[in-house]
Amino acid sequence: MLFCAVLGATGLVVVLGANVVASEKSVPTSKAEIALSFAPVVKKVAPAVVNVYASRTVQERRRVSPFFNDPFFRRFFGDQADQFAPRSRSRVQSSLGSGVIVSADGTIITNHHVIAGADEVRVALADRREYDADIILKDERTDLAVLKVRDPDGDFPVVPFANSDELEVGDLVLAIGNPFGVGQTVTQGIVSAVARNQVGVSDYQFFIQTDAAINPGNSGGALVDLNGRLVGVNTAIFSRSGGSNGIGFAIPANMVEVVASAADDGGIVRRPWIGTSVQPVSSDIAASLGLERPNGVLVTRIQDGSPAERAGIRVGDLILSVGGSEVDDPDAYGYRLATKKVGGETSFEVLRDGEAFTVDISLERAPETVARDTREIKGNSPFTGVQVMNLSPAVAEELRMYNEFSGVVIADIQARSTAAYVGFKPGDIVVEVNGVEVEDTKDLAKLTRKRQRVWNITFKRDGQLRQVSLR
Repeated sequence: MLFCAVLGATGLVVVLGANVVASEKSVPTSKAEIALSFAPVVKKVAPAVVNVYASRTVQERRRVSPFFNDPFFRRFFGDQADQFAPRSRSRVQSSLGSGVIVSADGTIITNHHVIAGADEVRVALADRREYDADIILKDERTDLAVLKVRDPDGDFPVVPFANSDELEVGDLVLAIGNPFGVGQTVTQGIVSAVARNQVGVSDYQFFIQTDAAINPGNSGGALVDLNGRLVGVNTAIFSRSGGSNGIGFAIPANMVEVVASAADDGGIVRRPWIGTSVQPVSSDIAASLGLERPNGVLVTRIQDGSPAERAGIRVGDLILSVGGSEVDDPDAYGYRLATKKVGGETSFEVLRDGEAFTVDISLERAPETVARDTREIKGNSPFTGVQVMNLSPAVAEELRMYNEFSGVVIADIQARSTAAYVGFKPGDIVVEVNGVEVEDTKDLAKLTRKRQRVWNITFKRDGQLRQVSLR
């Protein structure tokens, strides 16, 4: 079972010695080296790690006795019965996590799940100063959020970003947070893996794994290297009991930096789009391409007029690297693209017909090639209660549908509606209704206004066509 852990704010990794050069890596070879302390690194980083207190007010309706709806009871008491009815009451829910100050003006990075739904956020520094904070940006897709100290009284200590691509398995790291609310705590470990996927806490499955002890309360805290630089933001643990089992996950600093910089760009994370759909390379596909082992990602679709098409990318091409970084699966491919900034170009290494070449592709925002024309479907049909949109690259990006470019997509479904009862889900693409192709939301609205004894519907879910007949 995977637990999201709320971290306390604290600094992280310590330098092993003043004579250690940043590019040098070695293991202890003497008792003197083993006796070295991480304290200098902790003193450097800890002041910039904060505790994050988030609270929200929820309304709870007290349980209603069946007597209040009993006709005899209401006849006896008349209108006065309503004054005996239970009222809703407010209750404050709170959560505790950690954050990292990344700018002297009080800009703080934390996890989205720490502040999700919060009405008020307050941060406490290691020196016991406390401030109210505003939520500047929330990015559920990366499980990151940006806070800003309200009414700062001067410059704050910061943790500089490291290039997380330079991190290697076996590197020493420190984690700082507030596990179980006991106070700022520092733990030490090594990098266990640098590209873990299938963690399931964000859209971008590309995490640093560490054996540094991370527990509930550590979420949003810092993972730092021996130079006191931020290499990741701790976000989750893998545990069957709720405690640390030596398997913790952190969002790489290169992704964190993209989200932090977006706070100065209107509070919107703008991700590059090149117009490709890709799939992993299996051993069979690798053999058919003459590869010694599966690597890269296979291009399966290309959007007309997209940057990839203009650059000459074709269906069947194998993309081996993005910006000089190898990609071995779609998760790594998506991560490498997401850590690039919109605008300019980046290099793609491509394998075609056994020959490798490099091509530069423009990094652009996903376009809204057709008007989304959002419509609520009403009336008497299996689609009653759905909200539909015309699909475009921009809408697909918003709905996290990375392999679809066109069609009519179900964006939302009302609870307890006919569509919900039928079993439609957000992300379903309506293809055909009673033998008539659905090209846009206007077509679907028109088709559902007609009363039918039988509804024959074809739709696409997870790339697979499905058919259903309903009376």
